[in-house]
Formats: sequence, structure tokens, C-alpha cells
Amino acid sequence: MPTSSMPALPVIFGDFAAMFGLSRPAGQCFAAIWRQASNPCADDLVESLGLSRSNVSTALKELRGWGLISIARVPGDRREFFVAPDDPWEVLRLIFAARQRRDFSVLADRLAPHADEDAATRGAYEMVAALSGWMAHLASLDAAGLQAAMTGGETTDRTAKKKKKKH
Repeated sequence: MPTSSMPALPVIFGDFAAMFGLSRPAGQCFAAIWRQASNPCADDLVESLGLSRSNVSTALKELRGWGLISIARVPGDRREFFVAPDDPWEVLRLIFAARQRRDFSVLADRLAPHADEDAATRGAYEMVAALSGWMAHLASLDAAGLQAAMTGGETTDRTAKKKKKKH
């Protein structure tokens, strides 16, 4: 349940985490890591989010398993600090990669031996295999390529030079 002391972004990410296959605490922790100015440790997340230490630890393990966060060490400090990619398109690419690896390819592999049993199963297998292939393709793109693929070629990369029209 959102509290008035919890920042808005972790509440929003927690609410929508399930849509991507993550737990609510994982969504909240990711948002806090993603937007904090300095890399937080687990104790920082417990304090800022009001979650239990065990919920934070489980959420961090989940996020690491998905490749959404990594550990940064500070010399002389025994604590682990957590880092997330800055680019939201890279975050989406990592989510696609994890979902493809954990869900869609596994389902396609499980359906494959039954694909010739009947037309409905064959259709389901072909759909899941196509989805798995598409997710693998999207996950193989870099962040700018993913953005271009999903927005019809439009990116927010301000450093990209526009092509001049030839007359």
C-alpha cells in the first residue's frame, strides 16, 4: 500500500511491475535505484521505501536475475551499492531480454513437441515461437535501435544528425 512518505515514482513502478513480470517490491526498488542521484545500498532502500529488509533483499535478487541492476563497490566500504541503466530504452531492452529468456522461449520449447497434435496447438506454437523470435530480435538491438523499432524510426537522441533532403 503506498504511503504518503514514499516518493511517487517507486509507487508507480510498483503498481506496474506485474505488467512486466516483476514483483511490486522489485518495481519499487528499481525505481528508487534508477532515479537516485547516488547509488543506494540495501539499507538506503529499506529506509526510503519503508519496505522490510527481507523484501528489499528478495527484490534486489530478482532485479539482478533480470539483469536490471548491477552491484557497484566503494573501496573501503563493505556494503553493496546498486546501479541501474540510465536510459529507459535500455531498461525496456533488458526487460524484453529477460521475458524472452525466462518465459517465451521456455513456452515455445514446451509447446514444440506437441505442435503436430492438432491445428490449435500448432497455431499456439507458431504464435509463441514468432513472439519469442520477435522478443529476441528486440532484445538484440541497442537502446537506440529499440527506440527506432518501436517508434517508427523516431528517436529522442539529440546528437543524431538529420539527413539532408536531396533536391
